[in-house]
Amino acid sequence: MVDETSLDDHLAGLAAEGRRSVVPLAAEQIRVRGDRRRRRKRAAQLSGGVLLAAAVAVGGLSLVRPGQEQAPAATSPTASGTPRFVPPTPAPGEEYASEIGYVYDAKVVEDAVRVTVEQLRTEGGTAVPTGVVHQVTLSPQTPVEVERLAGGKPGDVRLEELTDRLRGGPRWVFAVDYDGEGRVRSLREASWLTVG
Repeated sequence: MVDETSLDDHLAGLAAEGRRSVVPLAAEQIRVRGDRRRRRKRAAQLSGGVLLAAAVAVGGLSLVRPGQEQAPAATSPTASGTPRFVPPTPAPGEEYASEIGYVYDAKVVEDAVRVTVEQLRTEGGTAVPTGVVHQVTLSPQTPVEVERLAGGKPGDVRLEELTDRLRGGPRWVFAVDYDGEGRVRSLREASWLTVG
């Protein structure tokens, strides 16, 4: 019996010794990993600084190097600052994607109707201009859903029937429906929006 008790005490001592040696080892590994992270971060910052300095030097050289190229002609600030129009694309499973905008300045051009679209975005049911203005050439047979434009009676008409009413400046807001190839398929009067 005495031997078993001393054996249990000896095993308990070994287990305690093992725990004491394991805890510092884990702490040491954590410290080593932290040191490695700090070294990698410093190296990344230094290499980023070197790359930035190299980019500035190369950029400076490209500005002062002699060449036969002439600088591009100056353009008006409004032309370069105007956002470019990109036709909306339908979401997966959808047939059309819509752009909301004023449709105006309608002109008959040969066998088509050219209109100007001033793009709007909706904020809480109110239409706000985005600054994107572009022209679209449409078939006179393009279907148009109207309500206010038709005196409050909802109906479907062809674009050729509205050309005279859309000749002036921005007044009527439409949802312009585009297919997957960027072609306008129809116009729908956005009577649900208020213009801000």
